Amino acid sequence: MTTRPLREIRADYDSETITVYQAYSPAIAGPAVAQQRFVAPFSFGRMTWIKPSFLWMMERCGWGKKPDQQVTLAVRITRAGWEEALGQAVLTERGASGAAVLVQWDPERSLRGGKLEHRSIQLGLSRHLIRRYAEEWVVAIADLSPLVARMRSLRAAGDHDHARRLLPPERPYPVSDELARRLGISPC
Repeated sequence: MTTRPLREIRADYDSETITVYQAYSPAIAGPAVAQQRFVAPFSFGRMTWIKPSFLWMMERCGWGKKPDQQVTLAVRITRAGWEEALGQAVLTERGASGAAVLVQWDPERSLRGGKLEHRSIQLGLSRHLIRRYAEEWVVAIADLSPLVARMRSLRAAGDHDHARRLLPPERPYPVSDELARRLGISPC
């Protein structure tokens, strides 16, 4: 078993896009999925957090059981948009008030919900970038709620092996040495 770096971006991505996860109420998620972009009642006036780690999103939304977070969305955005956000990102622990993008590193979670030693990134997009995210970067939005419900049921039944096979794929996301230093990403 190999040890993961303490801080590393892990994501589902291809040459053009990367998947980030968010969880919303049906009132916000339904129109977003139907129109394949974020529309009202999605708020364009406050920070929104995006996470490339499925398991960290599951921790945050309580596997789709927390109020106003019942619908897990897989939001496929352009890598150009993701990298633009990373390029503007400031670590929250460095006094990032007024930053366009905040970076927070939180303990990654296991399928069983336990804290792992390595960290997962989440980006907070300020109101200054939300329209770019919602209107320019988004390529596709999928409702993962059926998958989340299935995995939640398997976990409750103790069938973690089957649940693990349903996890979306994630692998290390490449970043420049300069960006790695600035965002505290661990060397490989």
